[in-house]
Amino acid sequence: MTTKATTTAPVLGIRDLNRAILARQLLLRRAAMSAEATVGHLVGLQAQNVKPPYYALAARLEGFAPEDLSAPMADRRVARLVTMRSTIHTHTAEDCLTLRPLVQAARERELHAFRHGLTGVDLDRLAVLARELVEAEPHTMGRLREALLAEWPAADPQALAVAARCRLPLVQVTPRGLWGRSGQVALTTAEHWLGRPARPAPAPDDTVLRYLAAFGPASVKDMQTWAGLTRLRDAFERLRPRLASFRDPNGTELFDLPDAPRPDPDTPAPPRFLPEFDNLLLSHADRTRLVPPVHKGRTWRKNQAYRVLLVDGFVAGLWKLEEDALVVEPFDTLTGEQRDEVVEEGGRMLATLHGDIAYDIRFGTVRD
Repeated sequence: MTTKATTTAPVLGIRDLNRAILARQLLLRRAAMSAEATVGHLVGLQAQNVKPPYYALAARLEGFAPEDLSAPMADRRVARLVTMRSTIHTHTAEDCLTLRPLVQAARERELHAFRHGLTGVDLDRLAVLARELVEAEPHTMGRLREALLAEWPAADPQALAVAARCRLPLVQVTPRGLWGRSGQVALTTAEHWLGRPARPAPAPDDTVLRYLAAFGPASVKDMQTWAGLTRLRDAFERLRPRLASFRDPNGTELFDLPDAPRPDPDTPAPPRFLPEFDNLLLSHADRTRLVPPVHKGRTWRKNQAYRVLLVDGFVAGLWKLEEDALVVEPFDTLTGEQRDEVVEEGGRMLATLHGDIAYDIRFGTVRD
């Protein structure tokens, strides 16, 4: 249940919340940070596909080049594995070894949904066997599934694979994830790939502070949405003396770090081209700070997310790369100045990530 704040807490309007999240997400102005440091600051980048983290960093960092992320990934300072919301994220090595233990309880709940396909399967033995297999040699999920099925032929093959993924912190080894050099998904454990043991799960309190630094101001429910966890209110209550408290326009209590940036709501917000599944749009229960209600649901179709255009800080359309053009599809009519700014930003994104290909920039129409 969403908690209503006391009437004495200051109210933050939608534009206040918008500019605050854009500042935390390095989207008001590009930052002079390394890709690795940015991945840590943002507590990971959602990465079902290979390219989205590169687009996410291109929108946030000054002077970014794809090798800035590929290099630390190849050096095993950054890796890809399942963490929050049971989805693949790109994390720093340190977060691979700490955040995964934090969300392990959610992975156990996920595994419970597959229990009927695991009748007679000793899950502890499965974890030991799967670890031995993938640490001896990285396995594709299909190959791992076949090996486990040989041990438990009566089990559901998909359930066996899910059990391995839920019980073990499986990272996708390179070249998967490298810009322009990606291969098929092959898996080993985070401990084996990174060369050191997992660390104890961090206290939820520590992760609350990191979440607020990257996504605040936010409610308890917002963070639970981001993490895919429940029962985080106790952590917020322990931290309450160290936090600032606000209300959103609906009266919901929002927490924040006292000294975190909360820019003036009229601060200019330049256009940004964001990838599908960008964490900016997935990390709050209430997304009106970024998605105008009139456009709710227009960035998704079934389980597929579209690439999103921000104008004045809010979701204002979609974009896609065709064979010879960047096609921008605004939801509403843009002013001449806005169109010019979108074209300029689009050209910058293309030069950063696709400088070896000549693309036109065209405006199209969203097909609902």
